[in-house]
Amino acid sequence: NLSLHPVITPELVQGHVHLKCTYSQPSSTPPLQYVVLWWRLSSPAKREQIHHEATPEAFSYLEVDGTNLRLGDTVSCTVTAFARDTPEQQSLPEESKGFYAGIKFLPESLEIAEDGKEHILTVLSTVPIACPEQEESCKITLQLSTEDLGKSSQFPGPPDIVLSACQVDLLQVPCSEGSCAAATVTVTAVTDFAQDGNRVSRVRAQPVGQRDVLWRAYTPKDVKVTVRDLPTGNCYSFTDPHIITFDGWRYDNYKIGTFLLCRSVARLFEVHVRQWDCGGHRSATACNCGVAAQ
Repeated sequence: NLSLHPVITPELVQGHVHLKCTYSQPSSTPPLQYVVLWWRLSSPAKREQIHHEATPEAFSYLEVDGTNLRLGDTVSCTVTAFARDTPEQQSLPEESKGFYAGIKFLPESLEIAEDGKEHILTVLSTVPIACPEQEESCKITLQLSTEDLGKSSQFPGPPDIVLSACQVDLLQVPCSEGSCAAATVTVTAVTDFAQDGNRVSRVRAQPVGQRDVLWRAYTPKDVKVTVRDLPTGNCYSFTDPHIITFDGWRYDNYKIGTFLLCRSVARLFEVHVRQWDCGGHRSATACNCGVAAQ
């Protein structure tokens, strides 16, 4: 076995997205010929051959043309080598790792809690972004949306997750570590004070305003976000104010005036209460008569 180690990398060739299968060229005489087969994984268990090439070079190119090879495809290449004068003596075929061409989210799924924390979601392109002619900006604009899978379209209700942006731009940068363009967005679970169990939502990204057919015809795979329910705290102030705090402590407040009932130290949230005389001459009693919440 020759240890060819084929690897697929993305490349822009004359403004068009190509994939390049590169392999080690053993220092051997006589010179070698290579047979390169390109495959598309149509499902995890099934693959189809999309290109076949015999070449003396230590690489093979294939264009992501939107027909033979599309964005969203996972591709691999298999390489076999033989000496030109003995074509019947072939090396064992060696296959590259699968290369996913398109946009993907990292992480591929999220589990978050209704605790107000922001979680970073990275959206990246594994292939370079071409610059349209007469335009300086090389970018893909993605429209982001959320969908709650547990809610019907007739009765959607409030969302379970919110994003920090509705659109992101993927700007072209030199490809490195599997990314040719990337942007981040934060995802936060909506604190809804409802014991509605763990809910699943999804975040979708759709290229918009693209003249390039390659991107216009492409819908990236969405990312699933599971929202874990957290129990909600309760506190009370009722009648001639009997007060029960979040931790179950009970006391009475018969004073007249405006009071700060509750304030969060973690976020902008507070409740004020106004208490007024409601006992008359017989007893000094105050009752809740107004409330203000921020």
